[in-house]
Amino acid sequence: PKTPLIGYFSINSQTGYSGDLQKTTRNPMTVSELDILVVDDARFSAAVVNRTLATAGYTGIRHAHSAHDALGQLAEKPADLVVADWLMPGMDGLELTRRIRQNDEANNRYTYVLLLTAREGVDALQQAFDQGVDDFVSKSTMTEQLQHRVMAADRIIQRHNRVQADYQRMLTVNRQLKRQALIDPLTGFGNRQDALRALDSTLKHAQKRGGAACMLLMRLEDFELQQRQRGNKVMQQGVLAFSRRLRQSVRPMDHLCRLQQDHFALITYQPQLSHCDPTSFRRLYDSLNHRAYQTAAGFLSLQVSIALAASAGGNSADGMLEQATLELEQALAEKRIVSAAASA
Repeated sequence: PKTPLIGYFSINSQTGYSGDLQKTTRNPMTVSELDILVVDDARFSAAVVNRTLATAGYTGIRHAHSAHDALGQLAEKPADLVVADWLMPGMDGLELTRRIRQNDEANNRYTYVLLLTAREGVDALQQAFDQGVDDFVSKSTMTEQLQHRVMAADRIIQRHNRVQADYQRMLTVNRQLKRQALIDPLTGFGNRQDALRALDSTLKHAQKRGGAACMLLMRLEDFELQQRQRGNKVMQQGVLAFSRRLRQSVRPMDHLCRLQQDHFALITYQPQLSHCDPTSFRRLYDSLNHRAYQTAAGFLSLQVSIALAASAGGNSADGMLEQATLELEQALAEKRIVSAAASA
């Protein structure tokens, strides 16, 4: 049975409503997908709001009989617009708005809140806006104003949703760019920034849990000379072949980086500082130096110098990198892995 709301009604001493529902004209517009939650403990006023919104073309209308009921529904399914009575038993519209704002902040969204009230004056307006209310409609003029206020809210919500969608896309792109900024595009290894980040993390882990952070700095000797002689394409193929062999020679949890075109780093955690010894990595040295690398132009011989730096957590990442760099010339001259003084 239809709700008997059609007809004239006068000012109601309890609700404050006045107007003529028969005089409400339907706005010729497409059906809006706006999700609206109407919160009102009075069935009569809730029905008036529902009829006004339905007349304006809104179909996604839900109802809550209290502020607590509304919060429960919003937790299960967020709404774009909440139309709530200011005065309700238990929790009023202002407290409901405050709770909605808290939830919005936690969930990175925004809910437009429109309050219905019989209160008038600047003080009431200021109080509502201070609590985060977006708009409010006086009950005495609700039938004339609600439809237009909701339509205005609809436009604001759509604009906000577009801005929010653009913002989320920007965050996604920024995350992708940040990941790319930490990766060497040729080898897929981390770059210098990523190496320092990974080494710093390993140092903190060693300092907290025991063990040691170990870094092997590798340099491809005479790289620029061979690049001039053989060309960029052949040297890129050589670097790729080198990176594949390097990846196959280390543990899956070890971190590999390309610091610059001819410098690579292996960052590894060892359970004891004594394990960070050149003899522990002799097989890696032989694997990288004793077999040539295949390219489209034939086999490419690369001499790889390796210096080692280790710390139980007392050093900085930059400090360890500097220590290893200073040992590279000796590693080249002696054709072996040279270790910097370990730091406890």
